[in-house]
Amino acid sequence: MDSNFTSRPQKLSSDSVDHQNQATLVLHNDDINTFDFVMEILVEICDHSMTQAEQCATITHFKGKCEVRSGAPTAMKELRYQLISRGLKATVDN
Repeated sequence: MDSNFTSRPQKLSSDSVDHQNQATLVLHNDDINTFDFVMEILVEICDHSMTQAEQCATITHFKGKCEVRSGAPTAMKELRYQLISRGLKATVDN
């Protein structure tokens, strides 16, 4: 039997992924902006598809908030600035 193969595969370690340098951009519900406007902004700023933007807008409406993007903290802070400059409510969670 070849020693490179095993009948008991092991789970890949997540050690190679640096979760400490990840931040999450969170969109918060408001009673001001329309679904269409929020969806347009998510497509424009966060590179969402229209379906993804619609899902995020719906989750935000019913749950109060939705994680819309994750990545490097500086990038998420820049995206947050772009969202709030267009009138949306957003935060960055580390």
